[in-house]
Amino acid sequence: MNTHNPNAFFRARPYPADGAQRSEFRRPAAVRTLTSQSLFQGEFEIGIDHAGSLYRLKITRQGKLILNK
Repeated sequence: MNTHNPNAFFRARPYPADGAQRSEFRRPAAVRTLTSQSLFQGEFEIGIDHAGSLYRLKITRQGKLILNK
């Protein structure tokens, strides 16, 4: 089973742009995390309006999430 770590989405650049040491990089603030139960509220598909486009977020039969435009 996969585990979820919201901070794993943030990766430092492979090298500093200005020659600074890696230890001087700051990590961004924690990601706001929602549960899928709070998003779907018992449904298996929701719509997301993003910049005028409609995206569909679905829960598959295997319990995974699929995002389609």
